[in-house]
Amino acid sequence: MKKILVLCTGNSCRSQLAEGYLRKFAAGKAEVYSAGVETHGVNPRAIATMLEDGIDISNHTSNNILEYTGIEFDYVITVCDNAKERCPYFPSKAEKFHYNFPDPAKATGTEEEIAKEFALVREMIKKYCADFVAAHIN
Repeated sequence: MKKILVLCTGNSCRSQLAEGYLRKFAAGKAEVYSAGVETHGVNPRAIATMLEDGIDISNHTSNNILEYTGIEFDYVITVCDNAKERCPYFPSKAEKFHYNFPDPAKATGTEEEIAKEFALVREMIKKYCADFVAAHIN
């Protein structure tokens, strides 16, 4: 079974969305983890936007990358430039992937405008995860 690690800065939003979708699309074929170079807790809006698409991530936790140094990952996906630049080195044969998704947690405006930004980023991450699983998880 393949092991996938998704990395972001605070492991609160983008990496949580990606973890949820990768678990859905690679069910039974991969173990999926997410972590951050810091831990900020799971963003309540991330939980809400995933529930709108039928995925419950309310039981996810915000984890630090150092918690996973003993796991041999097959794939490491960074979902923001900051995590790619700040990620501490740890010995790994993992194939690395990177996509800098916009941070919906930085969205401003009305509640409706912020919700739209979360939904937009969610759909970007959903497509990326579906394509990733189709290309890399057999």
